[in-house]
Amino acid sequence: MSLKILEQFKNPDLCKKLLDRLNKEVESDIRFMEVCGTHTVAIFRSGLHSLLPEKVIHLSGPGCPVCVTHESEVNAFLDLSAKDNVIIATFGDLIKVPGKNGHCLKNAQAEGARVEIIYSPFDALDIARKNPDDTVVFLGVGFETTAPIIAATVLMAKQQGLTNFKVLSFHKLVPPALDVLISDPETCIDGFLLPGHVSTVIGIHPYDFIGAKYGKPAVVTGFDPVDILQALLQMVRSMKDENPAVINQYQRCVSEDGNPKAIETMYQVFQASDALWRGIGRIPSSGLVFKDEYEAFDAIKVFDLKIGECPSLPGCKCGDVLKGKMTPEQCPLFGKACTPAKPVGPCMVSTEGSCAAYFKYKVD
Repeated sequence: MSLKILEQFKNPDLCKKLLDRLNKEVESDIRFMEVCGTHTVAIFRSGLHSLLPEKVIHLSGPGCPVCVTHESEVNAFLDLSAKDNVIIATFGDLIKVPGKNGHCLKNAQAEGARVEIIYSPFDALDIARKNPDDTVVFLGVGFETTAPIIAATVLMAKQQGLTNFKVLSFHKLVPPALDVLISDPETCIDGFLLPGHVSTVIGIHPYDFIGAKYGKPAVVTGFDPVDILQALLQMVRSMKDENPAVINQYQRCVSEDGNPKAIETMYQVFQASDALWRGIGRIPSSGLVFKDEYEAFDAIKVFDLKIGECPSLPGCKCGDVLKGKMTPEQCPLFGKACTPAKPVGPCMVSTEGSCAAYFKYKVD
């Protein structure tokens, strides 16, 4: 696809036409939720949050992988970082996420813990090769988008005999969380904007239950303003036509069946299991744990880690924000005790977090 065609998805004149069409076709309040951190940022950065018709109400859901990582999982990061002969390998967005007593991996690093920021899980293999007397633990968080590449890294480590490489798998699966959210009467979700990145891997059919079970529309979409507005218009029309099927607006990137090879690789190494989500709690079959034949790479089993419920961060309302039950501005800490420079909760830490997006882009 040429750059000229891609630029059309940012065309301001087309955006204005779509906004006008939305204004004409929306007859009553519609509460839509996006469940992708990139959508969160795109909606605010483009100004769409302020330009949408008053009847189109935007809820930002649990689409930021850092934000949904449970408090007890963050504490496991910190416990591991304190162990002798352990090197933590992590993406940079986890480095400031607070755990017990407000402590984070950056604090641990300053106190002498060996924490390495990497840009690809394959970088962790290089660290393991260079440090054969240490155990390198890669912090595996994220959704179906990142899980296949981490599974491929495990397969490569096994092939190369890197026995000092481990993964702490706290991956999350998106569809089970959507089932919990849409069944919660307090959220009052009328439709979903579905994540483009995740959908490139899993396709569109794992979302079929949204229409079949709940009679709600759901649209897979991209991240440019035209993508988002087209998806909202399709959502509105689906509601009016009482035809709540999953719609694929993002056909230039997402196929009906996704990426079968990526799915195969993911489930070669991992299997579905119950998982903890920040603010939501334990969701059945919403996480990925190691299969028995790959348990030698499982940091939870190797270090006998106990992952259980723990108290939320004092005063932080990140959990309610992730469920769409309040906006960031309704949190008493927002913009006061909690800012991007000094974040209290992960929704302000991550560049994809809704609190950070509100703080940076929100226009009154």
